[in-house]
Amino acid sequence: MLGLKLPTDPRWVNIVEKNIEDILTDHAFCEQKATSTAISLIVSFPEYTDLVQEMVALVKEEISHFKMVHDLILKNGWILGRDRKDLYVSKLLQFFPKGGSRTTQLVHRLLYAALIEARSCERFRLLSEELEDKELAEFYRKLMVSEANHYTMFLGFARQYGDKDEVNEKWQALLEFEAEIMKDLSKSETIHG
Repeated sequence: MLGLKLPTDPRWVNIVEKNIEDILTDHAFCEQKATSTAISLIVSFPEYTDLVQEMVALVKEEISHFKMVHDLILKNGWILGRDRKDLYVSKLLQFFPKGGSRTTQLVHRLLYAALIEARSCERFRLLSEELEDKELAEFYRKLMVSEANHYTMFLGFARQYGDKDEVNEKWQALLEFEAEIMKDLSKSETIHG
């Protein structure tokens, strides 16, 4: 369903289980960045009313996810650590050239967002199935459903606002690029890395 070309190495869960505090901190910041992305789309493209409406709802949902993750951190007696550079996203953002029309810029941002949500969904599925901590596994199962909805929403908007055939070609090329990035990742206690 997600169309990812390279699945996460299941051994990544072993790294996560040894570093729950780190993965939760990284996850909290991923939710904060997702909130910021939705706000940025509202600010940058206010004339797309249906997008703005969906992004307002997404801001509320993503910030509530941040709070849920932060609450888990506090429940374990930890504090929210510092944000770290997301190597996955940094590499991913190199795919599309800068510039182009406003519509092209919007489509590219929507495709990036769709792919990040798809990879998050895939990672959350893996955590929900493989984590020994059943409470944490159930937490990730619930979030997995949200990520799948976000992925389809962003991809749907990209196809709505851009030429559908061109968007589909870009999407496939981005998926191939992302698979190459993933060959060097799945070795750290981060959601995407």
